[in-house]
Amino acid sequence: MPRLLKLASLLVVFPSLVLPQTETAAVTFTIDFPTSQPEHYSIRVQSDGNARYESSGRLSADSDVTDNFDYSFSVTPETRQKIFDLAAKAGYFRKDVDSHHKGMAFTGKKTLSYKDARRSGESTYNYSNDPSVQTLTGLMQSLSATLEFGHRLQYDLQYQKLALEEELKRMEELARANELPEIGAIQPILDQIVADPAVINVSRARSQRLLERVRIH
Repeated sequence: MPRLLKLASLLVVFPSLVLPQTETAAVTFTIDFPTSQPEHYSIRVQSDGNARYESSGRLSADSDVTDNFDYSFSVTPETRQKIFDLAAKAGYFRKDVDSHHKGMAFTGKKTLSYKDARRSGESTYNYSNDPSVQTLTGLMQSLSATLEFGHRLQYDLQYQKLALEEELKRMEELARANELPEIGAIQPILDQIVADPAVINVSRARSQRLLERVRIH
């Protein structure tokens, strides 16, 4: 039997021997904090850069309606690497990471989890003394802030265009302070704002400057 035909036969009969299966690793951060906006959210980042964000809560402080947000996006290689490096330093959350300090202010019930083909771990905490967990928590919370800005901008563009200016001004302030990571994740809504002639010029200019930061980084 010719060699190529023999290889094809092996692929059909024993595909798992010739093409070993791999599983994408993932780090997930979840927080429940009833007095915050949003009250609940989760961020799942995969080792291939694909990510998903889900949140629920009031869209604004004076709203009584619960709003659900579900968004798929991609993170930059730098952010992805940082997330997985921090997960490794934290032992993949296979041990309790909570500080258990009595009297510590409640800042939300947080859970970090990790899963790949060989290992998995999960730990729930209010506050952790582990520097890697602290850094990863801050990164995930900042990433949530970016995505929630995008969520509110989408709402404002559709229903209250004049409200865009306040959101975009705050975004620029945080971006200049390097407190708003992964702005590229919300590039589609920024593009829409720039292209909409019904939006005031100052807001379109702010959106353009934010997009330029994405191109620089």
